[in-house]
Amino acid sequence: MTDKTYNVLFLCTGNSARSLIAEAVLERESMGRFKGYSAGSSPKDAPHPYTLDLLQGLNHDTSFARAKSWEEFAGPDAPEMDFVFTVCDQAAAETCPVWPGQPMTAHWGLPDPTQVEGSEAEKRVAFSETYRMLRNRISAFVNLPMAGLDAVALQKNLDVIGANEEPEDILTAIRRLMGTAA
Repeated sequence: MTDKTYNVLFLCTGNSARSLIAEAVLERESMGRFKGYSAGSSPKDAPHPYTLDLLQGLNHDTSFARAKSWEEFAGPDAPEMDFVFTVCDQAAAETCPVWPGQPMTAHWGLPDPTQVEGSEAEKRVAFSETYRMLRNRISAFVNLPMAGLDAVALQKNLDVIGANEEPEDILTAIRRLMGTAA
């Protein structure tokens, strides 16, 4: 068993909702095995208020939460990333900086809760659904047997996680990929 702490960067365009939620979830779910970061290609001025309300309501520490550019993580003084995940389609389609260390990448796109129209309740439900989907994916990710997977198998697992939303779907697909019983 390795004592390595893996650095994970979640990317989105505005870094005001999905990527910040993912960072908070990873910090809680990984129990110190992973260190989460988030950034955006065109960051907003601040986190979306519903993001902060949701995270605080679920007892997440939000002192880390600020919208920041992905350029912060491309420089020589930036932490070396082991994984980089895009959580929005727009950021996935953009030309990303070159990340030091050649991290593994995957696209885990989700709908943007900040773009939902409707009542306040409907908007807040969209943020809660985003949280739920990210928590499902991140829970599957942090429970992968990192030391037992080669790079090809690990990449396949990352792609499976991004392609599925429900925990049962993720676990079934990963078990099938690893050749273990369902």
